[in-house]
Amino acid sequence: MMKAIILTSQGSVDNLRLAEIPVPDIGADEVLIRVKALSINPADTYVRMDVAIDWIFNGETPKILGWDVAGVVTATGQKVVDFKVGDEVFGSIRHPGHGKAYAEYVAAPASHLALKPSNISFEEAAAATLAALTAWQPLTRANIRKGDRILITAAGGGVGHYAVQIAKYLGAYVIALSSYGKRDFVLGLGADEYVAYDRQRFEDVVSDVDLALEALRDDHIARTLAVVKRGGTLISLWAMVQGTKWERLANDLGVNAYYNAVVSNGQDMKALADLLERGVLKSHISKIYPLEEIPAAHLELEKNATTGKIVISL
Repeated sequence: MMKAIILTSQGSVDNLRLAEIPVPDIGADEVLIRVKALSINPADTYVRMDVAIDWIFNGETPKILGWDVAGVVTATGQKVVDFKVGDEVFGSIRHPGHGKAYAEYVAAPASHLALKPSNISFEEAAAATLAALTAWQPLTRANIRKGDRILITAAGGGVGHYAVQIAKYLGAYVIALSSYGKRDFVLGLGADEYVAYDRQRFEDVVSDVDLALEALRDDHIARTLAVVKRGGTLISLWAMVQGTKWERLANDLGVNAYYNAVVSNGQDMKALADLLERGVLKSHISKIYPLEEIPAAHLELEKNATTGKIVISL
């Protein structure tokens, strides 16, 4: 048996309950991980609250939130060749889908994992999973050229603080947008310019960017589109663009705008592991909670003021 945080039904944090459930079985292409740390994301809170996203659980019970894990391999399936018992691994598993990460043991597809660099902690590794992938996948597929001007919104948050570092690694000139309280933090990540959205309208000081990584929703998309140059690109990390008024506006402005859906990918995790090992990429952890306090971690995340990541340590 193992401890896990189960979701009794979608709704408030009161529906997150600590339970004793069986250790999961593994398939031929999976490994069993003794979880040492996991991280939570805004997507976790949305899934917890919104019954329209119930499809993620595949009709399975108990419902267990989370995708991000770091830990030690305790068993391997017959077809697994890349990992062995005792390996320290990390990854974002089965996203989008039923990841079941809020638990002491997790059955994980081997193809979604990478070896954890020895120079970082399990907590730092768990942080650099879904959030880092959410930045890595669109930025590395956007054909960024050295010196391209890139605007990163919500630059001090979980995804944003990785996006700043990755964009700089790719040779971009980075303009970071966040609250004034995160100014020193964001500039310390390597941003070339900083704009405080709570001190001024960013549209008044930013223009002609080649690429905007949009981590916000709704009317903010229109505001961000306005600062992208004709022929430039806006990548939305949260909101669908195709078939919406944002797509029509982007077409009028001559901007290529689309939504990027992050997916679990072991090869991408290996690339991130390399950057973490070389110190090119670093995780910033604002708070660490024990497994039993995941409800409190959700409430903290819902304040929308987190610097970097919130992590759960087991």
